[in-house]
Amino acid sequence: QVQLVESGGGLVQAGGSLRLSCVASFSYYVMGWFRQAPGKEREFVAVITRRDDNTYYADSVKGRFTISRDNAKNTMYLQMNNLKPEDTAVYYCATGPRFEKRPQAYDYWGQGTQVTVSS
Repeated sequence: QVQLVESGGGLVQAGGSLRLSCVASFSYYVMGWFRQAPGKEREFVAVITRRDDNTYYADSVKGRFTISRDNAKNTMYLQMNNLKPEDTAVYYCATGPRFEKRPQAYDYWGQGTQVTVSS
């Protein structure tokens, strides 16, 4: 059974930083981070490929967030700097076979970790 487990969420003040981790028992070519705020649809945050570390970011986080992965540890990370209140959401990691932003393209998901940014 494929398992993805996120950790690292928490409460932080605006301008602060957090580092999320996602440990995967299995990963496809692509791993990604998504987030979902209350009352909103799940949205793309960032994606990284397995072999060549190609990355892509949502415009809203570009320049503030950095996605990375350690294949030897089957772990993906999201370093989040200069956090804003609008970054508040449950953050999910996912894995899928294609380099896409659509949540529907991802086959396996973690349970999510809450990130709350206070103003």
